Amino acid sequence: MTHPTYTQQALSRYNLPRLKRIATELGITPTDNKIQRQTWINAIITHQSTQIHKLDEQTTAQTELNQFIADQAEVVAPELLRTVEITFYDHEIYAGDKLITSITHDHTDFVTQRWVVTVNGVEEHRADTWAKCHRYIQWHHQDGRLPVQEQLAEPNDTSGNEIMVQIFNECEKYGFDIFDDGIYQKDMKLGDVGCTEGHWWVMRTGECQQLPCDSAMDAVWWLSMVDVLPHAEAANCEKLLDRPFEMLTAQDWEVLRAYTPVAESRELVMA
Repeated sequence: MTHPTYTQQALSRYNLPRLKRIATELGITPTDNKIQRQTWINAIITHQSTQIHKLDEQTTAQTELNQFIADQAEVVAPELLRTVEITFYDHEIYAGDKLITSITHDHTDFVTQRWVVTVNGVEEHRADTWAKCHRYIQWHHQDGRLPVQEQLAEPNDTSGNEIMVQIFNECEKYGFDIFDDGIYQKDMKLGDVGCTEGHWWVMRTGECQQLPCDSAMDAVWWLSMVDVLPHAEAANCEKLLDRPFEMLTAQDWEVLRAYTPVAESRELVMA
């Protein structure tokens, strides 16, 4: 029950019976001379001061408790992690702007736990679903048991993420699949594409040299020419090369581009 707060000045205007009623409502019984008005006034004022002090202590204690609960919630709650999808099978996990780990996919035959957590290229955990790997990262990042990911700067301001995204986008146009060992069309490996120190390159299956390209689009286009025409037409390449250039049709040039090594094809285009 809440009682009004009386000032010294207000109490001094009340007669003795009124002061006794106020004291009774507050549960006060003075020990001094009870026939003196000032005795009751002093008892009421003292009681009110004690109650205000207790209220201040309760407010302080509640404030401290609320702060403790907030601090504990911040400690217990997992840090919000951000996932960047490189490909369907490759993801990088960030805490804020800092890379902490990666989730990749193991395409090896007969493997049951294909999703893999890696830090600095080293396998730390694997599971049968992507979600289980992500929960593992949350728990171990929170308790500090996840190894520290080295932060590597990419040359020419081109990050590994950007390179992979560009390759993935170009491969998607042709329906190609990207695996750890290269780029595939269905079950046939077409070759590999990359960017080293800001320079794009392509190496088609059966070739042993990386050939320079202008961009990811250019590199993937060269891979698309590996099987763009029927194999039977490859047999015509030798015959076509024996013809004068001015007698070659547009389709003849496409056959030559598809089945002649890239460097020679470019020489033909320039010619």
